[in-house]
Amino acid sequence: MIDSQQFRNGMALLGGAVSVITTDGEAGRFGFTASAVCSVTDNPPTLLVCMNRSSYANAHFKANKVLCVNVLTGAHQGLSGDFANRDMTSDERFASHGWSTLETGAPALDEALVNFDCRISDIHEIGSHTVFYCQIADIRLSGTDHGLVYFNRAYHCLGQTQQCVAKG
Repeated sequence: MIDSQQFRNGMALLGGAVSVITTDGEAGRFGFTASAVCSVTDNPPTLLVCMNRSSYANAHFKANKVLCVNVLTGAHQGLSGDFANRDMTSDERFASHGWSTLETGAPALDEALVNFDCRISDIHEIGSHTVFYCQIADIRLSGTDHGLVYFNRAYHCLGQTQQCVAKG
């Protein structure tokens, strides 16, 4: 049997793009940092996003039924930390950067590498996590070519600008 620490150590070696996942609606404006995002299909364009069921924001995402996957650039390490910080309020998390909205009304980070604006089309609960299946309603590309990834429990930058720049 595989124990959870062995699984976590193995998963730390599976690098992933860092995103801030946001929502807004009747349940309020919330967000969290995630690297558990991947494509499902291109017809219809669909992503999946995994979120811990014990997250303070889980019920709000379910109630709002919309989210935006804001893929971060190398300059967004600080923002990633803000949205992972359980001691910060939602207002504090959103205060440091510019936000707009696309089709669904979920907050879209103005400086994101790419924004995937989505409607949550299906939800599954498995173990400790909620899996959101998200049909893409709109996409905004930045033209920037340097992304932020999380690998082996550390941030790394990809693209022409290899040096990560800390920016709150």
